[in-house]
Amino acid sequence: MGFFDSEIVQEEAKRLFEDYQSLTQLGSSYGKFDREGKKMYIEQMEAMMDRYRVFMKRFELSEDFSAQMTVEQLKTQLGQFGITPQQMFDQMNMTLERMKKEIER
Repeated sequence: MGFFDSEIVQEEAKRLFEDYQSLTQLGSSYGKFDREGKKMYIEQMEAMMDRYRVFMKRFELSEDFSAQMTVEQLKTQLGQFGITPQQMFDQMNMTLERMKKEIER
């Protein structure tokens, strides 16, 4: 069975995409959130990024050709912006840390 044939992989990919879309839409109103709302948003983003990191690690560890191609495509796409997948995660973490510091003021 191929990596993408797994119902677990398909379901997690679907949930990650839907959660990301929802958080992105919600984030457009971030400036209007009260302090607790901002904290909740940041926590949800951190949880989603953790899930995404684990999901991507599954791709990297898989011996499935299509999973390896997906990893390479991501590296190529990010490389066009001059960053690696690890740098992408690091930048997201730095952004979330900055957001936390802003609400602590």
